[in-house]
Amino acid sequence: MSDLTAGYRVRGIGRFWGIVALAAIVSLSAPLFVASRSYFEGEELQRAQSRVTLYRSTLINALERYQHLPFVLARDPFVIRGAEGADRDALNRRLASFSAEADLDAIYLMDTIGLTVAASNYDQDLTFLGQNYGFRPYFRAAMVGNRGQFFGIGVTTSRPGYFIAEPVRNIGGEIVGVIALKLDLSDLERAWSDGGETVFVSNRDGIVLLSSDPTLRYRTSSPLTEAQREAIEARRQFGTVTLGELDWADLGSDRVRLDGMSYLHVTAAIPGSDWTLHFLSEESEVLARAWLAVIGAAILGVVISAIALYARIRQVRRSLAESQAARHELQVANLDLAREIEERRATERRLEKARSELARASKLAALGQLAASVTHELGQPISAMKNYLAAAELDEGQGDSGETLTRLSGIVGRMERLTQQLRFFARPGGETFGPVDLVDVWREAFSLIEPDIDAAGISVTADLPDRPVIVRGDRLRLEQVVVNLCRNAILAMRGAPRRTLSVCVDAQGAVARFTITDTGPGLGGKKLETLQEPFVTTRASGEGMGLGLAISAEIVKEHDGTLSAHDVDESAGGGGAVFIVTLPSIDEEKRGP
Repeated sequence: MSDLTAGYRVRGIGRFWGIVALAAIVSLSAPLFVASRSYFEGEELQRAQSRVTLYRSTLINALERYQHLPFVLARDPFVIRGAEGADRDALNRRLASFSAEADLDAIYLMDTIGLTVAASNYDQDLTFLGQNYGFRPYFRAAMVGNRGQFFGIGVTTSRPGYFIAEPVRNIGGEIVGVIALKLDLSDLERAWSDGGETVFVSNRDGIVLLSSDPTLRYRTSSPLTEAQREAIEARRQFGTVTLGELDWADLGSDRVRLDGMSYLHVTAAIPGSDWTLHFLSEESEVLARAWLAVIGAAILGVVISAIALYARIRQVRRSLAESQAARHELQVANLDLAREIEERRATERRLEKARSELARASKLAALGQLAASVTHELGQPISAMKNYLAAAELDEGQGDSGETLTRLSGIVGRMERLTQQLRFFARPGGETFGPVDLVDVWREAFSLIEPDIDAAGISVTADLPDRPVIVRGDRLRLEQVVVNLCRNAILAMRGAPRRTLSVCVDAQGAVARFTITDTGPGLGGKKLETLQEPFVTTRASGEGMGLGLAISAEIVKEHDGTLSAHDVDESAGGGGAVFIVTLPSIDEEKRGP
């Protein structure tokens, strides 16, 4: 197959699969749009229902906030006497005080024909005094003994408000007047408007009373009948305002059209009135999100199709390349064979050089480990010597330096024995093993680390058995294991809020255990196998070389024992780490001389 023919074949495959992918995307776009629109519409309706519930609560709270006040005022002796014609000047001032404290538009008292005889705005230019409101529905309801509630535009002030009225009765129970208050709801409308959403309230006639959009106020969602207009004019509810009609159409299924735009429509009834709260959410936002979902899916489909097409073309090209490469295999076989022979010879030379370099590096590593081991093993005795020397200097003038010098002499002897015991790195040492009491091992180790424990402010608890716990081993090496583990614990608890070192020695059957528990930060997420590697440590640089656990693990292994560790269970309180040395124990009666 020629290169030109192969190119034509690849391009033909690309066109075919491109057309298939485009057809699939187009065919799936319509149902995806319908599904996305339905989903986002349902989601938006749920949000709208939550919003209308919130607006309903704010409206009910505003209307019910002063529902009790007319009831209380109707039973006020000053109001009753004022209705009977006594001391109305004092009543005016009293109502003005109540109105100011309650932040009301007005409180006023009417006689039995609707004439205002006392008002909180008695001293204002637009006062209710002398005005007759007997035509108002709230007055008529109060005069028959009921509570009156009414929304309308004030005939005196030309400002809208919500009116609440109660009958005023004398001692004999006879109605002698009506007390009413006017509530200004303009602050509530401003709060709705600041929210940036379309919400309004209409009455049973479909007239918009309150709205976040001032252009909707006092307009009707449906034409008013002649009877409705006559009733509205009779009670002078909207004054001289012309009640226009909204460009409103109910599209069904929670959708309406207002001024040429489609909205999702959610309503809620206001209890105790004939009002309905409406919340409108623009349907264009739902359509935009649906189109975004379709476009996103289309882009994803195009990307997937492009990736699949690219993979297909690569597969075809790879097959063509493999077919062409097969024709050249015989031509280059001899050249490849010669090159392979030369490469093998070069590899053998590099391998021989690597072996030589590895042997030299092993010698250097062993020398470095031995030097580091000597440094680490002598570190603790030297530290103890410094502490005892300091104590000797303090005791020099007190005549008690003898004991300190004796301890210092013992530490020097221990340093000498440690240097002799370093040969265990080169070969196992079992010829000096004998019966060793782990209790004595702890006591000797404690004498070495006691100055460090006191300096670090650590409290020590030791759970020791009453009888010896005998194992077969080298006492000095076992003491070094305990010193290393305790020293690690001391350093780990540096800066801890609670510093306690717990030691337990016990034996069960043929197994003896030495357990050390601290209250430090724990193992730091590392396994014991990692921490036992030389030069691996969880402490900051300069606080240790990471050899303590490596040396201790080698000593325990030489004694046919095991060293294990785990974090303290935090559910039991606190934190820290637990190190357990397990050794074979020997019966005290059978251990021999």
